[in-house]
Amino acid sequence: MSFVQEIWQSVFEPGTNASVIKATHGSFVLLVLSLSWMIYHSGSIHFVNLLVISLALWGTVTWFLAELEKEKQKGTLKTNEELMGEEGKEEEKKDQ
Repeated sequence: MSFVQEIWQSVFEPGTNASVIKATHGSFVLLVLSLSWMIYHSGSIHFVNLLVISLALWGTVTWFLAELEKEKQKGTLKTNEELMGEEGKEEEKKDQ
């Protein structure tokens, strides 16, 4: 399956896969390069601020993905079916 097809298929599946993570990092790389180029050519403080914000967001996303992977390794993440089952039990308790 091609990269684009994998990304499109992931829209209909819960969770993340390697293609989505690669696309996310690729998008951030292109954003940082674009902002760096604009800073070099214009020197605008606004682009510097946007670069700082985008780097902070990229770092946060990377941290979150690492934490998510740790939880997957531990086996403490619940599947969608488990979460739906818990939701159904909570609704039954409310009805009683």
